[in-house]
Amino acid sequence: MERKRLNSRQLFNMSFGFLGIQFGWGLQLANMSAVYERLGAKPDDVPLLWLAAPVTGLLVQPIIGALSDRTWNRLGRRRPYFLTGAILASIALFFMPTSSSLWMAASLLWILDGSINVSMEPFRAFVADKLSSSQRTAGFLMQSLMIGIGASFANALPFVLSKFGVIGNTASGIPLTVKYSFQFGAVVFLLAVLWTVFTTDEYPPEDMAAFTKMKAEGVGAGAVLAEVVEAVREMPKTMKQLAVVQTFTWLGLFCMWLFFVPAVARHVFGATDPQSELYARGVEWGGFVFAFYSITCFVVALVLARAAAATSRKTVHCIALLCGAAGLLSVYLIHNQYMLLLSMVGVGIAWASILSMPYAMLSSSLPPARIGVYMGVFNFFIVLPEIFAALTFGPLTRFFFGTNNPNSPLYVVMVGGVCMLIAAFCVQFVDDVDAAAAVVPSGVSQGATVPVLAPVQSR
Repeated sequence: MERKRLNSRQLFNMSFGFLGIQFGWGLQLANMSAVYERLGAKPDDVPLLWLAAPVTGLLVQPIIGALSDRTWNRLGRRRPYFLTGAILASIALFFMPTSSSLWMAASLLWILDGSINVSMEPFRAFVADKLSSSQRTAGFLMQSLMIGIGASFANALPFVLSKFGVIGNTASGIPLTVKYSFQFGAVVFLLAVLWTVFTTDEYPPEDMAAFTKMKAEGVGAGAVLAEVVEAVREMPKTMKQLAVVQTFTWLGLFCMWLFFVPAVARHVFGATDPQSELYARGVEWGGFVFAFYSITCFVVALVLARAAAATSRKTVHCIALLCGAAGLLSVYLIHNQYMLLLSMVGVGIAWASILSMPYAMLSSSLPPARIGVYMGVFNFFIVLPEIFAALTFGPLTRFFFGTNNPNSPLYVVMVGGVCMLIAAFCVQFVDDVDAAAAVVPSGVSQGATVPVLAPVQSR
């Protein structure tokens, strides 16, 4: 079926739900480690408490991908999953900051992460469903813009609320700035996804008879699991090569998300007591600084494709990962809170590329009829390193840095920088089969401002 070319407004509408999803992720990533510490967790307990995110991603994304490949109803193929996940995630976001105990917060995080993954996974397949090959990179870049905008507002919101005079804590010690940010985020998440659901339609299966037969033959958990296993067994060569890059990349990101904010409070602000006012100020500033890597992300996304067209996607991704490594490693030398903004610029350049270049390099090897399940399987190489980190970083941190070492968060951030360096090296061994096609830039649509690479098949 021929896909009609979408204009910038239509690309915006189909990607706007990702702004809400990233608003939820941004609040979680910037604040949950500090929330856990406020509720009594020790620094070396934090990785295990974060296990929810990777485990739910590992289980949920490939299953939702396979199910959405088999779905067609009046809401379409992917939109039913956007909407269901958004409703559940918004409820979890709203109640998260009312947690009265560590385990209540951890339980809500499992619900939140599972629900976010239900919404997130189909969005990647949505691009391949809706767009012709010549516009798919434009679709991923528009998602990158939405991710950058959503995360920027989410990360900065607690800091902004404090500047407007919001003070005090909940009965369990969680700052009111965090509470109100999470509850506002719940509303943003739901409304943003609803915008995409009601402003964007979907194409029906090209061969409805074949689709109905496939759906009937693939009913049940066994059939879905078998398809996931088959997809893993038949992974394209490019996907295997990118798996190594993704593994080290996301290990580095997980180090940052887990420990950057506590590292700012301890290393830059000099706070050692998680209950102190100085620590709270450090956490607020760390979250605000996070906004700068997101701002950098959506600015860089506007020019990333042209840079790849002038060089290559591998070159751009390698340089971007080196910038991310430099940003994380530089934290060790920084004692002025404002200099952290420069560190996050480096991370933001890497983040913009991470959200688009691996998918552009992978895209041509994916069979169109199984886009959903393969997007879920590709997520393995994000969540498996995160599970490794969650299970081992606590014991490894205690072994290498000592029990309750206040500098442990800083050292783990440094490890993240080293992981980014390794990922940049591994990019050079990826077989980018569409590299030749990528050198010819192609516009999104007449009058559009988001640059794209030349046609690629389509996270």
